[in-house]
Amino acid sequence: MKATVVGLVTPHVLRVMDLAKQAQAGTNVDWHLRDAVARTLEDLRQQFNARDLLAAYIQGLESVAKDVGPGRQRYVDMLQTAADMAEREIERLD
Repeated sequence: MKATVVGLVTPHVLRVMDLAKQAQAGTNVDWHLRDAVARTLEDLRQQFNARDLLAAYIQGLESVAKDVGPGRQRYVDMLQTAADMAEREIERLD
């Protein structure tokens, strides 16, 4: 079975989206978000194309954040926080 970028990254983006939805509903998910991003970084860092996978992960999070309608600021903030955490990790790979 061939693993694709989409196949490797999508489950991680969906996990953050689920946490962002819970945050929008009023649940405190800060620690869960940090854990989800840390696990994602660990999973993707083990791949030979880790930099590309992390870039796709960040792009996916930012794309979803951009496409969210008005009135869901907490949702957008959670997505952006996850993207920022991942961006800091890419800088460490250099």
